[in-house]
This record gives sequence, structure tokens and C-alpha cells, in this order.
Amino acid sequence: MSLQDSKTVVVGMSGGVDSSVAALLLKQQGYRVIGMFMKNWEELDEDGQCQSNSEYEDVVRVCDMLEIPHYSVNFVKEYWDGVFEHFLKEYKAGHTPNPDILCNREIKFKALYEKAKEYGADYLATGHYVRRGVTDEGESLLLKGLDPGKDQSYFLYAINGKVLDDVLFPVGELQKSEVRKIAAEYGLATAQKKDSTGICFIGKRNFKNFLGQYLKKQPGNFETLEGKVVGQHDGVAYYTIGQRRGTAIGGPGEAWFVVGKDVARNVVYVEQGADHPSLFDDCLTATESSWISPKGPPKMPFKCKAKIRYRQDDQECTITQIEGDRLLVEFSEPQRAIAQRQSVVFYQGDICLGGAIIESRGLA
Repeated sequence: MSLQDSKTVVVGMSGGVDSSVAALLLKQQGYRVIGMFMKNWEELDEDGQCQSNSEYEDVVRVCDMLEIPHYSVNFVKEYWDGVFEHFLKEYKAGHTPNPDILCNREIKFKALYEKAKEYGADYLATGHYVRRGVTDEGESLLLKGLDPGKDQSYFLYAINGKVLDDVLFPVGELQKSEVRKIAAEYGLATAQKKDSTGICFIGKRNFKNFLGQYLKKQPGNFETLEGKVVGQHDGVAYYTIGQRRGTAIGGPGEAWFVVGKDVARNVVYVEQGADHPSLFDDCLTATESSWISPKGPPKMPFKCKAKIRYRQDDQECTITQIEGDRLLVEFSEPQRAIAQRQSVVFYQGDICLGGAIIESRGLA
């Protein structure tokens, strides 16, 4: 009997191809595998359908084919209280939050992790494109996935480092194309299924219409930085720094981009040109830092790389502690469209060190 034969793994299964292949690989490695589907959202989508029902049907099909037990757990209240209410609060304040990061911290790697332990699991596994490493001292590391186009470490920087000790990421060593190929070879029901998009656990929606169900529209002015009114908006909550689409501002010259917001005045500032100087800053301040290592952050100041959005290349920077939990992040090159309440995530090579919530552009 191998070590794996004596270990039980709960796989968080979403009904997608990545978690399906994660379950398959773990069973092949000899683990006792349990599939667990999370129901986190009960509202109907724009077509009057409950997306979670069809997702669970796919989970059942995959688990039956793999001959592993499966369960559905209800985290609707946990998701609403721990993620969605925070999401709405941030938008009401005119910020641009990232619900996927909070969702991973509060639901997948807290509520689901605790539920897996209740079921007697030694490990929790997910279909994330990241890897877990170990230091010489036995401390867990969060590493980038080997597929640079799918690496999801940006979204996982806030999970508890101790929880990471008991988490497996079976597809983190693979390219997405390899995952699709494996799913097709074994005839998994999710082999050709498109990747999920949109808000974590809610899915792809017309964002303005969706947000409008929960936030009252507050029309106001689009203004240039010099105070010229150039159009009307539906509310500052619907716009983020660097946004082009949705302004509907016509006229001659280059396209208009959102460069700032004044929530108190209900004004969205816009300027023309994708490279307008007001879109760029060479530093930011951040709070609510979270570090993977139980030891906390490296000794400051320290140099590393960082990214302020998921699809961005790593950027050279220096991090200095200002006061308390506040950090000053100074970049070697000016960064475009730094958005308040998004996350800045720190790296040394393939190691994700942690991250923080952006408090302000520039030095506040």
C-alpha cells in the first residue's frame, strides 16, 4: 500500500474541466478521492436559469465516471456574508474590488477547507493553476502554475499559509492544453466545456444590469480634470480607472478613458488617449497586507516584483513599510491604471510572497 492509498482528498469540484482532471489525477495517484460541489449562489441568471444546478449535474457525471463519492455543500450564507456584501460595500464607495481573491480566502480555502476536514480529509485539492513548494525548513510556498497564461497565484495570495500545508494543486504542473487532452482521453463530461468567466460563483453577466439590482443608480457628470463636462454617467460604481468602454462620449479626437473618480461629487473624470499622463503613477500605497509565510513579510525595505492586475507581467519594485500595516510600493517604471481596492501581489521568481489591497495611487 502506497502512502497515497492511506490518504483521503476532498476535491473542490466546480463542474469545470480543471477540477475534473484534478480529481482524475489524484485517483490515479492512489488517493481516496471525494468530490465536493459548493453551492454559493441561488439567484437566477439573465435567462432565468440557476447556473449551479447545471454545474452540479456535470460534477455528478464526472464523479460517477471516476467512481468516486460526491457531495454538495451549501455555502450561500457564507458567500453572501463573507464575499458579496463586501463586494457591494466597495462598489457603493466607488471602489473596484476583486471578489475572486476574497472568495478564495473566505470560501474555497476556509469554509470548504473546514468542511473537508469534517469529512475526514487529509487534504483539500482544487483545480487552480498554481503549485505548492516547500522550503528547507518545511514551510509551504505558493508557486506560480507552469502555464504562464493560466497561472492563478494572483488570486490566491491571501489564503492562510498554514492551510496551504494541506492543499494539493494537481493541474498546476500542467499546461491548459494538456488538461484538455487528458479530459478528452478519459472521456470526461467536461472535456470541451468552456472556462468559467465573470464574478466568482455568479458567472458572466451584463455587469451594469447585475449591479443595478443591488445599487441605486446615481447619474452624474463625466468631467475632464479641468472641470469641463463632457457627458453623463449612471453612477461612479460602474466605472474603473483605465476603462474605455461604456462611457459613450463621442466627438473628435482620441477615445476617452476614465482617469479618476470623485465619489463625494459623484463625478467620473475622463481624458482622451490611452496613454494620457494622468493614467500613470510610479508608486502606490497599500494596506491589509497578507503574507503566505507564517513569519510574515521579508525585512523591509526589500526589492521584488509585483503586479496590480491578473494579466499583467511582473514589474520591478521596492516595498517600504510606512506605518503600521501601510506599505509604499515604488515601481521602476510608471504603472498604468492603478485602481483603488484592487490587489497588488508580490513575487520573487516563481514564489508568490503575498499581497495587499491598494489604498491609493501615488503617495497619499
